Amino acid sequence: MEIGIVGLPKCGKTTVFNALSKGYADIGPLSASATKPNLGIAKVLDSRLRPLEEMFHPKKTVPAEVKYIDFPKAPDGPTKSQGIAGEFLNLLQRTDALLHVVRAFQDPSVPHVEGKVDPHRDLAAMDLELAFADLAILERRVERLESELKSAKTSEREPKLREHAALDRIKGELEREVPIREQQLSDEEAKILANFQFLTAKPMLIVWNIGEEDVAQAAAIEEQLKLQYSKQGVEIVALCGKLEMDLAEMDDEEAEEFRSDMGLQEPGLQRAIRSSYQLLGLVSFFTVGADEVRAWTIDRDISAVKAASKIHTDIERGFIRAEIISYDHLIQCGSLAEGKKKGLLRLEGKTYKVQDGDIINFLFNV
Repeated sequence: MEIGIVGLPKCGKTTVFNALSKGYADIGPLSASATKPNLGIAKVLDSRLRPLEEMFHPKKTVPAEVKYIDFPKAPDGPTKSQGIAGEFLNLLQRTDALLHVVRAFQDPSVPHVEGKVDPHRDLAAMDLELAFADLAILERRVERLESELKSAKTSEREPKLREHAALDRIKGELEREVPIREQQLSDEEAKILANFQFLTAKPMLIVWNIGEEDVAQAAAIEEQLKLQYSKQGVEIVALCGKLEMDLAEMDDEEAEEFRSDMGLQEPGLQRAIRSSYQLLGLVSFFTVGADEVRAWTIDRDISAVKAASKIHTDIERGFIRAEIISYDHLIQCGSLAEGKKKGLLRLEGKTYKVQDGDIINFLFNV
């Protein structure tokens, strides 16, 4: 899973990136020539891993991972005059989802580019930037189709006309400020759009970057924002990027003590990662043993044979069946042997839909 981090200048997006990935990217002003994104990996702190470790005592434990890409303000965008374009656009298009950092903190040492902090204004501004990028692509494609239709053969006209009509309708909705993710698409329109990587079609996680003075009210702020902004394909998390970055630099015990003193129930970053999973319809299954306990990220309702391919293509190719027990049943039983004795460790075939928390042992032959 790759998530692109976007936001207007001085919103704290690199701070949030460092917190998520426990990285050390420069949070100072980027030079005008800086075009390379910051890449980082966040470990998903799944509470189910610790009991599995205690049960199997593995040599190593491997949590699921999320890749975050922090896009710098490249020379060609996003700016008011030029928008999102060039390599900056190409990189954003390759991501699975967007994480939009919105500045809601006051800091006189970091003056806002507009002179005043207004997160609602900034959120709308970035939405427009993303829409303008999609509109530019749509307009070019519609113009090309119109040109091709002038010389198209009779057999070629019908599919081109259908594509033109679909893109023209979608473009009209986008001009009315309806992101593609919120538009009601027919099966044919969805198939046509599969050839593109529109930014407003991607799921979006809005990170409301609050100041430390608002941390105690983070839950209330988040709840209010969800009433205002939660829509199809959009999730919202309120957190303090600076505080989360500071906590990420501490060891786990120290960070937990600090968080407890502040009355924080869980890291804001874990809420962000969990919301990312929900946006993309992802779940985790586990493989266990004395050598390794590992969490694997898959699409919700994926088949057992496709889940096997996440581990290795040979397992998918030689799939025979899968031994499966749910996490809850395994914890109740205390061991795989006891789970088998109680009939809770069962055999499933290729078409079984893997559930979140399934413990799986794949049987295969190649």
